Amino acid sequence: MKLVKYLLMAGGGLVLVVGGVVAYIAATFNPNSYKPQVIQMVKDKKQRDLKLDGDIKLKYWPSIGADLGKISLSEFKSDKEFAAVDSLRVSLKLMPLLSKKLVVDEVEVRGVRAAIVKFKDGRMNIDDLLSKDEKKQEQFEFDIDHVAVENAALTYRDEAQGAQYALSNVNLKTGRIAPNVPGKIDLSMTVKGNKPAIDLGIALKTKLTFDLEQQVFSLQDMGLETKGAAADLKNLNLKASGSVVAKLKSGELTTDKLAVAMTGVSGKDNLDIKLDAPKLQITKDKATGDKVTVAAKITNPQGVTLANVVLPGIEGTASAFKAAGMTLDLDIKQGDQAIKGKVTSPLSGNFQTQQISLPQLSVNITATGPNLPGKSVTGSLNGSASMNGSKQQVQANLAGKVSDSTIKALISVNGFAPPGVTFDVDIDQLDLDKYAPQGGGAQAGAGGGGADKPIDLTGLRALRANGKLRIGSLKMSNLKASNVRLDFKANGGRVEVSPLSANLYQGAMNGALSVNAAEAVPSFAIKQNLSGIAIGPLLKDLANKDTLEGNGTVNLDVTTRGATVAALKRGLNGGASVNLRDGSVKGIDVAGTIRNAKAKLGSLKGQQTQAADKNQKTDFSELSGTFAIRNGVASNNDLAMKSPLLRVAGAGDINIGEDFINYTVKATLAGTLKGQDGREASDLKGITVPVRATGPLAAPSFGLDYNALLTDTVKQQAEEKIKGKLEGLLGGKKAAPAAPGGAGGRTRDCGGAAEIHLDA
Repeated sequence: MKLVKYLLMAGGGLVLVVGGVVAYIAATFNPNSYKPQVIQMVKDKKQRDLKLDGDIKLKYWPSIGADLGKISLSEFKSDKEFAAVDSLRVSLKLMPLLSKKLVVDEVEVRGVRAAIVKFKDGRMNIDDLLSKDEKKQEQFEFDIDHVAVENAALTYRDEAQGAQYALSNVNLKTGRIAPNVPGKIDLSMTVKGNKPAIDLGIALKTKLTFDLEQQVFSLQDMGLETKGAAADLKNLNLKASGSVVAKLKSGELTTDKLAVAMTGVSGKDNLDIKLDAPKLQITKDKATGDKVTVAAKITNPQGVTLANVVLPGIEGTASAFKAAGMTLDLDIKQGDQAIKGKVTSPLSGNFQTQQISLPQLSVNITATGPNLPGKSVTGSLNGSASMNGSKQQVQANLAGKVSDSTIKALISVNGFAPPGVTFDVDIDQLDLDKYAPQGGGAQAGAGGGGADKPIDLTGLRALRANGKLRIGSLKMSNLKASNVRLDFKANGGRVEVSPLSANLYQGAMNGALSVNAAEAVPSFAIKQNLSGIAIGPLLKDLANKDTLEGNGTVNLDVTTRGATVAALKRGLNGGASVNLRDGSVKGIDVAGTIRNAKAKLGSLKGQQTQAADKNQKTDFSELSGTFAIRNGVASNNDLAMKSPLLRVAGAGDINIGEDFINYTVKATLAGTLKGQDGREASDLKGITVPVRATGPLAAPSFGLDYNALLTDTVKQQAEEKIKGKLEGLLGGKKAAPAAPGGAGGRTRDCGGAAEIHLDA
């Protein structure tokens, strides 16, 4: 008993001595006296400037700790601020330190600011602060009673990628943080970034359990809420609840009562998506799960889209799991149109490699609407599909029939943000006019009522696609073509279709098309060669114009720029050429008009006009010309047309932008009009008459210059009279060409030469 008594007395004395020492140190030791040495040590070892603006306050019992006040640290070898803290308080429990246990009593931080930068060469501005000492270090167990962070801010900049992110208003309160001990987490922050563009408010409440050595993390009773904007999603509101356990080292995952609900706006679409996964367990040797459902609703001014995915319970292992069948139901309503679809297939996959396979994919679609052929269209496609999440790849191979079209398609996607699409599609026949809102065809748009309606091509900016399309028989906007072949490339708003070829209207088309939608105002370039084309049926189907017939070649090389159809027509620049044979120009019979005019020369003067008459035409054996197009106006000065009766030259402008023509042709009678109405008009041979076409392109008026016709006729008569006199003077010999003169004349003998004077 005395021994115990002495031990207690000795222990009590020791406590008194230690207490006295601690009291003495607390009373006499001033840590602020060592601030210059600490600042210099940081400067020497890290080559950074440390600032300790506030007073350092220590405490020793029952915890050892310090209140460091304001602190800032500069960038490496620079006086520019890297990080700063308005207030930092840290305390450690004293007794656990004796057994190498690091028990942090409290960590309280206010006003943290830090800027992390990744340079273009891959270095980071914190590389020098990260410990690279691989020597054996003393191992401490840590146990934090609580952490409090108020109003912290962190920025990150990646100079190579041009990406910037900022965390602000970071507030964190925790319970106990220790390995394998559940601790409450209450976190809120604002996140902003530019790649992708995000502006989110995040709030998380959960119980966190972790084991850093085994890389195990558990979130129990999770409540996550996110609001703001991300990428093209606005008014985003995402809520998630449930429990998640992730064992990263072994690749195991367990979820329980996981539910996610998201609403937001993308463009004109309002999104409402819900996911429900009651139970999922993935281990190294086993994978099991209850039914998973996803329900999505998309509403916009045009209508509503409903999509429901059901995945029945899965079984297998993490490396090889399967499900009896996946079902996707679609219900789309857009105005008077409705589409119902069902996609089914057994499912298999590998969680470890993030692979999913749909080996027996079946797609059935039914579309109804007043503008559809028979008011209903059905389709059925079968094939397979697969996805590799780790490589961000999706591939589908489908074949089947939609309406009257038999389709074979191989489609693959590489990358998800944004997706890159590769395709190879073969369609035996396709009539797009059947599905046009008002029946399609050129006639439907002949009025041009939508010429000033804006063209929206912004969707092309995110499109990345590369593929081939083959169509055996195609009808589009009333145009008919066969053996259509095109190669398609799109990236960043730039679209290239080259080659673009087809057989059409007894000939062939070959060329290219490009679109640049990357800029605010889109631009287009078209280069086409039409050879052996029957121009009459082509114009009739393309523009509902029956003005020209013939077979031959048409070349087009133009560019344009504009945000509306009207602007595109006014912005046309480039060139075109035409070379036709054995055809006719409809709307006027030039030879007949000249013949009729000859009979009326005594009563008509000046220029007389007549409207185009579809029952009249001027035949030709050859027609050629080139056009220079500037700002929507096609100018021509080399039109040449030949026929047994006529030789025609032309020049003028066709204003495509304003839908107006101002063109003059000079028609010369090259032969006799005998046989037309049984009349002889060989006396008109050689006469040249200007015919002017003016007015709207769809219905121009033709004007005949009677003064020019009269002048040319009188000139012809004068020349015939001169010729007759010369032949008489020369004894019936052929006369030399007459010198220019008037309508009549007289002759005089000048030493064997005949002088002719023409009198009016």
